[in-house]
Amino acid sequence: MKLVVVSAGLSVPSSTRLLGDRLAAAVGRTAEVDVHVVELRELAVEIAQNFTNGFPGRALAAAQDAVAGADGLIVVTPVFSASYSGLFKSFFDVLEPEVLAGKPVLVAATGGTARHSLVLEHALRPLFAYLKAVVVPTGVYAASEDWGAEGLDGRIERAAGELAALMAGLSGGASAGVPVGREPRAARPDAFSAVVPFEEQLAALRPTG
Repeated sequence: MKLVVVSAGLSVPSSTRLLGDRLAAAVGRTAEVDVHVVELRELAVEIAQNFTNGFPGRALAAAQDAVAGADGLIVVTPVFSASYSGLFKSFFDVLEPEVLAGKPVLVAATGGTARHSLVLEHALRPLFAYLKAVVVPTGVYAASEDWGAEGLDGRIERAAGELAALMAGLSGGASAGVPVGREPRAARPDAFSAVVPFEEQLAALRPTG
């Protein structure tokens, strides 16, 4: 299975990239995956040019293709002004519509303080729900004090296990000819199959004799 890590870290080394790498390694301990990393800082100029001319450069196009062909994504952003970074959002703005529909996504973020941990719920999760991705239940936020502290490893392992399970399930459905994120039509009960026509309901209410 193909796993793509999208990292919006700006520095080198980057705690954002480090978190993405640790999450990918945890997924790899649960399932057999081929990991590809997209470093958005290397694509910043091409992303900006895509907004002005409507065409992706070669590196950006390769990154878009990697995301489109992935069985699952890990997306990691630093927190800027209590939300995801502008570079992070801009990358997903230049993707083709529907490219993330039905795709499993693990959301993660890094920040200087634990007070920004709700960025996962008020910013990242709604963004990927809007893009019709399947967001795993556990998101991972790492503040500066979390590195090396108790608890982060457990969150990483839990989130990675959830992503691996979704990737395996949806990949298996696609290989069997089932559209990703959907069950076979025959397996879904018809909610209207047992509806009694209105005329029959009225006839049942009329007095007899």
